[in-house]
Amino acid sequence: MCIARALGLALTDLVVHRGDMNVLSAISLSRVPVLGFVAIGLFWGAFAAAVPDIKANLGVNDRTFGLLILMNAAGLVTAMVLAPRIDRAMGRNGLRLAFVMLACFAPLPVLAPTPLLFACAMAGMGICSGLLDVLVNTRVSELEGRHKRPLMNANHGMFSVAYAVLAFFMGQVRGAGADPLYAFVTVSMVILLALPFVAMAPDSGEEDEAGPPAALGGILLVCGAIVLIAFMTEATVETWSALHIERTLGGNPVEGAFGPMMLGLTMAIGRFGGQAVSDRFSDLWVVFWATLLAATGCALAALAPTAFWAYVGFGLLGLGISVIGPIGLGLVGKFARPSQRSDAIAKASIIGFSGFFVAPALMGAVSEAYDLRVAYLCFTGLVLLLLPLIWAVSRRA
Repeated sequence: MCIARALGLALTDLVVHRGDMNVLSAISLSRVPVLGFVAIGLFWGAFAAAVPDIKANLGVNDRTFGLLILMNAAGLVTAMVLAPRIDRAMGRNGLRLAFVMLACFAPLPVLAPTPLLFACAMAGMGICSGLLDVLVNTRVSELEGRHKRPLMNANHGMFSVAYAVLAFFMGQVRGAGADPLYAFVTVSMVILLALPFVAMAPDSGEEDEAGPPAALGGILLVCGAIVLIAFMTEATVETWSALHIERTLGGNPVEGAFGPMMLGLTMAIGRFGGQAVSDRFSDLWVVFWATLLAATGCALAALAPTAFWAYVGFGLLGLGISVIGPIGLGLVGKFARPSQRSDAIAKASIIGFSGFFVAPALMGAVSEAYDLRVAYLCFTGLVLLLLPLIWAVSRRA
């Protein structure tokens, strides 16, 4: 109740910020793509809290489990390469196709009885979530250009809300001894219920100014690297926080689920807060201070003596890392012309979102060789690598 009350007060304070320039206004403007962010958050929140059960059912060690999750990257990259073509070919029905695919594949990872089938299921989820992710980020970037205001943080904040809710729900399901499959089937049904509301055509690019396309090579790589580090760090909490709390700190399944739930909750607050301050401070100023906060949280989670301090660490990490990925993708859209946005965001997403699947494999390898404390300390150093990347973008901007 205290957490819910605190979140409610925080969101109420943010929503009244500067009249129409508030979180609810941003969500209203992007009400179609925001449903895609919610759908993705529902699945990954359920998956993160179910990781201990899924790993136990497969009977594999940390290194092997990390490599199996890495198979998601193959599907992700495939989807993101094809996403601009699918976007142009399907038009306003592209989002509907991605929703149907995600709903159909959502229960498969928990149903897979063998490591091989689990790897195939994760590759399929990479295709589904990767396609939907590129489409909704592109729609939001187009809306930002059309309305001349930032919208990314509010949309990614709704992903975090959905993620936190499903992580909590899955924790209750596991704590009651029920089959996690029920939660995944529920996710599929909710996603399908949104189908009538998700038709949205891409912009035609007719607003492009005359002249050759903008040269994006260097800035695309730098912004992609910012998104990569942000999402790699986020993935370490999504995939390994429940195990860290249950195995390293001796927590039960309900306590373990509070790890990813705390990430989702604080990332929602951070992203809504980022939306509220984005018109008052520069993007790079926000990313700089967010980097320092995230590094502090990651180190605290690594060294936590009890589950409580791990929650505090994951909370600080969530608050800090929450705004970095959306701002990185938003910068790509700002540097690109309208006709380039879909391709540019897809390329940045390929770089950035691979972090969700490289990170679990890297964490698994370090954890198997040492332990999860050492693995989280390694990621503290990775977060600090954002500082020179911020400097590089500031020179271009």
